Amino acid sequence: MPELVEQVEVDAPPERVWAALVDWDRQGAWMLFTDVRSDDGTGGQGVGGRLAAVTGVKLPGGRRVGVLDRMLITGWTPPEVVHVRHTGRVVRGTGTFEVRPRGEAASTFVWTESLDLPLGVLGRLGWPLVRPVMAAGVRLSLRRFAAFARDHRG
Repeated sequence: MPELVEQVEVDAPPERVWAALVDWDRQGAWMLFTDVRSDDGTGGQGVGGRLAAVTGVKLPGGRRVGVLDRMLITGWTPPEVVHVRHTGRVVRGTGTFEVRPRGEAASTFVWTESLDLPLGVLGRLGWPLVRPVMAAGVRLSLRRFAAFARDHRG
């Protein structure tokens, strides 16, 4: 199962970084081409919570059209780590969002994805071509997250 791991330094304490991370409805402010929402009425705040993300283009009027990524929260240890299982038709595998303290006023945010690639052999053969593009998008999203988390009030 291919794995992608990226991280960013954040000039904010772990509690603020955590609050920014699990502010699911505002993830579109920092995650490229993606809108996320809680999919079960829990607000996605704990094990068993369900999230739905749509990655794609935004139409006039604000609706996003693209790939639906359904997630189940399988691990929840505030303010340190969230584990999710991707359960959609296209996006499958696991993800981990980890907040590591760097003193009292700074943190490192680590994003890990272990993907069950679609299309069988074709997906595995295409991964070396897709991986650099995906990694670049995640790195840009993480830089945006660092600013979002630094300024997050929630």
